[in-house]
Amino acid sequence: MSSHVCKHQEIIPQAIRETISMRYHVVTRAINREFWGIDSELEHSLYVGSYGRGTAVNTSDLDILVELPQNRYMQYDVVKGNGQSRLLQAVRLAILNTYPRSDVRADGQVVIISFSDGMKFEILPAFKNLNWIGQWDGTYIYPDTNMGGNWLPTNPKAEQEAMYAKNRQSNGLLYDTCKHIRSVRDSNYKSYHLSGIVIDSFVFSTIGSWKWVPDGETSTSAWGEYENHLLKSLENYLQRGIYHLYAPGSNQVLSWRDSTECLWKVLNYMVN
Repeated sequence: MSSHVCKHQEIIPQAIRETISMRYHVVTRAINREFWGIDSELEHSLYVGSYGRGTAVNTSDLDILVELPQNRYMQYDVVKGNGQSRLLQAVRLAILNTYPRSDVRADGQVVIISFSDGMKFEILPAFKNLNWIGQWDGTYIYPDTNMGGNWLPTNPKAEQEAMYAKNRQSNGLLYDTCKHIRSVRDSNYKSYHLSGIVIDSFVFSTIGSWKWVPDGETSTSAWGEYENHLLKSLENYLQRGIYHLYAPGSNQVLSWRDSTECLWKVLNYMVN
């Protein structure tokens, strides 16, 4: 693998995409049967995480948000003693009915399905966040079982739309960069922590006007200049003591202190 970002690299093979799609539909149907009383394989779910943002690689976990009915939020919100944990267990049991031989477990904010072929799905149950007159503001709230249980907001659609728009502006460089950083991380620094949302948010915030030149044109930038720009941008953040980022589109504040060491190693690898 080249240390520099290349066009259209780290593409997930079609056979794996088909397996992802099949399992996505099966999980969606299981949730819809249990919580909505319907057999739909498409309603009330969407790809989120790196796959939803278009930046996943072959080694990425698959994240799915499954929307649950509002009356279930009322049911679990009033439970004393971490109703969020009980909600995750209910989702886990619904999935176990479909995948009884898979490793299915609740973990903090998601239900994780580990398949025998190494693929892993993380299922995030969520509710539409309604304002005081019952209108949806575009965000979701999801359960967090830590610290006695609470609800956290997320806006994956806003993130996906912002990433898509900037990727178009950069002629595909945004997605290619995010995928390349993931591949370098997974190939060389797997023991270090570097989350996907940190990768995407960092590249989104630092890519600036960089873009792939159209086919048939020659770039005026020196080889490696772009990768050096990314490294210098990270070093500037760290020198200024900035240990938070804003997620694309949603502007959710992200603490990235535990990811900066790995990101620095990855970008140094790409430069050198």
